[in-house]
Amino acid sequence: MSNRMGDHEKGIVTPRVAGMLGAALCVFSTAWAVQAAGGSGVAQPVFGARKIFFLLFLMLGPIKILLPFVDMTRDTDAAFRRRLATRAILFSAAALAVAGLIGRSMLDNFNIPAPVLALTGGLLLFLVALQTVLHQFSAGASPRISAGAAPGLQLAFNPLAFPTIVTPYGIAAVIVFIALAQDDLSLKMTVAAVTAAILIVDWIAMLFAHAILKSMGTALQVFAVVLGVTQIALGVNVILQSLSLIGVLPAHGS
Repeated sequence: MSNRMGDHEKGIVTPRVAGMLGAALCVFSTAWAVQAAGGSGVAQPVFGARKIFFLLFLMLGPIKILLPFVDMTRDTDAAFRRRLATRAILFSAAALAVAGLIGRSMLDNFNIPAPVLALTGGLLLFLVALQTVLHQFSAGASPRISAGAAPGLQLAFNPLAFPTIVTPYGIAAVIVFIALAQDDLSLKMTVAAVTAAILIVDWIAMLFAHAILKSMGTALQVFAVVLGVTQIALGVNVILQSLSLIGVLPAHGS
């Protein structure tokens, strides 16, 4: 019983759930293809800069970074923390750029329809936000350096840049948004600009992480829960809109 509880606390997306989601996406993709073959027009999902920002903020934003960064840089000086944060952000930006290019190419090869991509993004947001709300700052969530080991700049790549800043689901979300942009250069630039803005916020948050947690720790946890609940609702909204575009549900208002 204790092992089952421990596995559940590590994450909500179990292999069985992931398999069910994959099967559901296959069904929805087939339904979309049948509808498109029948000649009925299917609108494309629309994501503005504000919605993209909120969708990516939980996955790439600073709230989940503060505790691990403070833990990794305990008893270090400001100069070291600044160098570590800068390197981590540069590594994160490079990783997201490479993942976005490779992921977009792979999705194009499979000709996955845009509404199914949007549905994938909605499912990602919903599951990640739900996990964040249920396990906010849970024990063991923060990567720790080995006991007695002095912190070094090698921490910038792992575990700071990946997987703390650039989470696997954050990479997935960026890939989905870039794929949804298709040939829309302005939307691609919006995704790039929003991602860059969030990384800059992450960098600033790391520079002041010790002071932020000391003065606003409790308030920040409350804000994180409120933000998570909002993003759960956004995820559900994206899922419903995507199902409407695919034709599984009646038209859903935006």
